[in-house]
Amino acid sequence: MIISASRRTDIPAFYGDWLVNRLQAGEVLVRNPMQPKQVSRIILSPEGVDALVFWTKNPENFLSRLPEIDSLGYSYYFLFTLTPYDAVLEPGVGDKRIIIDVFKRLSRLIGREKVVWRYDPVILTDVYTPAWHTASFHRLAEKLSGYTERCIISFFDDYRKVRSRMRQIHHTIPDQVVMGEIAEKFAGIAERNGMALCTCSQDIDLSHYGITHSRCVDSNLVGLISGRKMPGPKKDSRQRQACGCVESRDIGSYNTCSQGCLYCYAVSSQAKACSALANFNPDTPFLC
Repeated sequence: MIISASRRTDIPAFYGDWLVNRLQAGEVLVRNPMQPKQVSRIILSPEGVDALVFWTKNPENFLSRLPEIDSLGYSYYFLFTLTPYDAVLEPGVGDKRIIIDVFKRLSRLIGREKVVWRYDPVILTDVYTPAWHTASFHRLAEKLSGYTERCIISFFDDYRKVRSRMRQIHHTIPDQVVMGEIAEKFAGIAERNGMALCTCSQDIDLSHYGITHSRCVDSNLVGLISGRKMPGPKKDSRQRQACGCVESRDIGSYNTCSQGCLYCYAVSSQAKACSALANFNPDTPFLC
């Protein structure tokens, strides 16, 4: 079993103490987001967990807890989202110069193969143009060269729940021609900086640029870092059709991340997210 921690919130940024407590307890309770009265008990024994997959924008406060997770016998890797956006789009993420340093520290600590860079999502506006993204991706790729082996990109999806927030930046949805032009430039930059480039949940075929479809939750990578023989990849049927991720169990909760990213599908109300964090108890079996 692979544990996703988490598509629904940034556990390393805000809930690291809770996670370590749950790993020590050997179990976690998770509500079904669609049916809150439906609760699952997930056993978190090191024997039963093939790997933990961490999704984060800033794990700085979590780095000190990694030796404890190591001592408990868990394997893990990070999906580290690092974009060039400022506080207009990502008001609570923090100073990107510091976060780049955190990325490097994490890579040196656990190995670059366990830190996957996500440049996600690519959002196009009059300010965030294809040329702006190309220059920004080039700058970040050079800084992260040698600290990761893979970069995953995706283009913004027009989620219904974020449309009202995104109207303020007057974004556009790119067609496949524009996607291809951006991807071609990204591919060359990634190759020059020693990174394989992949897409996340995109229908467009970019293989002629050397860009493959990604499995963010990847059984091959889990097998590599854990030394366990993993079954053949089986698509997670709970994810979108274009998503290549294999099956995992997500232990996060929606409306609990206070970073305030305008494009985030996991938070419908920033007030709810801030309230959840303010009333957070790291000793409970539920996350918030």
